[in-house]
Amino acid sequence: MKKLAVCAAFSIAAGSQAAWAQSPSPAPSNVTLYGLVDTGVEIIDKVGASGERLTRMPSNTASLPSRWGLRGSEDLGGGLRAVFTLEAGLGMDTGLSGQGGRLFGRQAFVGLAGPWGTVSFGRQYTMLFWSMQDADILGPNVFGSASLDPYIPNARADNALAYRGNFGGFTVGATYSLGRDAVNAGPSPVGTNCPGEAAGKSSTCREWSAMLKYDAPSWGVAAVVDRQHGGPGAFGGLGAGLKDTRSMLNGWVKLGDLKLGAGVLRRRNEGSPTPRSDLLFAGAAYALSPRFTLDGELLRLDFKDSPNRATLAALRGTYHLSRRTAAYVSVGHMRNDGALALSVSSGAAGSAPVPGGNQNGVIVGLRHAF
Repeated sequence: MKKLAVCAAFSIAAGSQAAWAQSPSPAPSNVTLYGLVDTGVEIIDKVGASGERLTRMPSNTASLPSRWGLRGSEDLGGGLRAVFTLEAGLGMDTGLSGQGGRLFGRQAFVGLAGPWGTVSFGRQYTMLFWSMQDADILGPNVFGSASLDPYIPNARADNALAYRGNFGGFTVGATYSLGRDAVNAGPSPVGTNCPGEAAGKSSTCREWSAMLKYDAPSWGVAAVVDRQHGGPGAFGGLGAGLKDTRSMLNGWVKLGDLKLGAGVLRRRNEGSPTPRSDLLFAGAAYALSPRFTLDGELLRLDFKDSPNRATLAALRGTYHLSRRTAAYVSVGHMRNDGALALSVSSGAAGSAPVPGGNQNGVIVGLRHAF
């Protein structure tokens, strides 16, 4: 009986291998290695109570954040594809992993894509990030929107389900996170100690966002809502039962070699003593030649029912040495009012002025994409 069972097992295995060998070969998976390395030297004045000058190489961002990653897809037939992205952030000053020490802290997801859009699962950008790609002219520049609201370039969520679809000129998208941030790296937007996924807790550390965007060849508009729920021990004062909601409306227009962008972000942060604020921004980029671009932005953060305000003006010139390599110079000026002490630079912690103090910064850098 034992010999009969062994023979039967070998027969089944052989038959399975023969059937697999006769089936069509699977479509090849296309995998791309990509990245960007960007760093420079920045000088910031009026740092701390002593008002001294700081010279450093930033770790968070320069003109763009440094990263490397893998992305791939496989054709499953019938217009359906499997997709994935693994993207790691790094500090060029030390080589350490970014986003609170995560290996793939920028993106780590797998999903399915078709004519109806893409559904994906993992650590992903929220729709706030995607809504600002065209309107925020300086983007994650070391002197830019992150100096006033560091969540903007770090709008990601752990444990997230996401959908994004393009229909004509319209883009619709949404995310829902079961536990928005499992890393303790605070106080910092890259690790807010709010892991969620607790039994019986329907809203603890959840996150959701929704976006509607329309883009024509020379102009576009976007509207988005992004809400973070708090939890026990979460940083930023966002305890259990509290919410932090950002609502954004922005737009852009291109006139030949000139591009203009503007928007307003209204925030209600129940974990802050001054919960209501508006962030307004307007910027422009102009290609002076095929190799040289000049861009700049003016941003103002206004806390309601409070004297706390901050205004940032920044300018950047970029010279493209090739299609992949560019050198740049950027300057910025931050004015703080009331009790605010925001640094002109989002490049690293430790560069804030005294409360109500003004500050200037300059950076000279080089970036290369691969």
